This record gives sequence, structure tokens and C-alpha cells, in this order.
Amino acid sequence: MKPFDKLRNSRMELGEVYFWTSTIKDWKSLLNEDKYKELIINELKKLVDKGLMIVYGFVIMPNHIHLIWELKQKNGKEMPHASFNKATGHLLIKDLKTNDSNKLVLFKVNEKEREYRIWQRDPLAIMIKSRSMLEQKLIYIHNNPLQEKWNLAKFPEDYKWSSAAFYENDLNDFGIVTHYLERFG
Repeated sequence: MKPFDKLRNSRMELGEVYFWTSTIKDWKSLLNEDKYKELIINELKKLVDKGLMIVYGFVIMPNHIHLIWELKQKNGKEMPHASFNKATGHLLIKDLKTNDSNKLVLFKVNEKEREYRIWQRDPLAIMIKSRSMLEQKLIYIHNNPLQEKWNLAKFPEDYKWSSAAFYENDLNDFGIVTHYLERFG
């Protein structure tokens, strides 16, 4: 059993903080383009501005995203994370249909309810139980772009598509991050 399996929660609850990972289908590097990273940020901002979630940390990688977030209330009948995946999936498919139909084929699925799937099923959700656990996950996601496999930045705060600059330099360029000490202070 992996260390966090007992904390993994397939069903997230409102009012709890989670470390959440969602991966592009088949680990394809769809999120290399900045326009797709901006699309993800814009959808997060909509949900944050509606008061449906609080984002404490994030990183957008070429083929996955990590978030530390608290889901505050449902978006109609849907949980905010479901709304996020649905909206970003639709927008990514729409852009691929218009601008890169060859790449769109990579996301074709044989499913009753859809023709294409952008996000893999069953994202990882681990409930954050303490400030130290949150800080451990925050360090992990901020260092993700520095891994030799990615080599996207020399320092965490240099990678534009994460919350590292918010914590290191007090920069909240995207307007979506809330300091975790407001919850775990």
C-alpha cells in the first residue's frame, strides 16, 4: 500500500482541502501550449470568483495538473472539480477541432456518453489533514517543473504556471491563489 492510499478519497467533500492530480488521457503532453495553460487558469478563476473553491497551490505540467484546493460549494448540482474537468475538456476539444484536428484523434474514445476524452478518469484526490502535509505537497508541486524529466525552470518561482512565485515573491498574477495560512495558520 502506498503511504497516502488510506487518505485517498475518490469522493471529495465540500469544506475539505485536497491535493488533487488530474492527468491528460494516456499522458499525452497536450498542455505544452501556453494557450491551454491559460484556458485552465481561466476556468479556475471562474470557479474561484464564484466562491465555489479556494486554490492554495497549483502547477500546470505538460500532461497533468496538481492542485491544492478546498471545494466550498456545488456548481448547481455538480461538484466544482467535476465542473472544472468538464469545462476544460470541452474547451480543449473545441480548440483542437478548430486548430489541430490531427491531434484531436489522439483523444477519440469508444464511449457511449462522449466521442473524445481529454482527462483520464479517476483523478487522484488526497485529503490534506494538516499544515505539514499541505506544505509537503506544496513543495512537491512547486518542484515538479524542476525535475530532470521536465527541466522547465531552474527555480520553482521561475516557472510561470505554478503558485511558487506567489509564495516566494508574493506575486498572484493569475488572481486565483489564497495563502494556505489563512486555513492552516
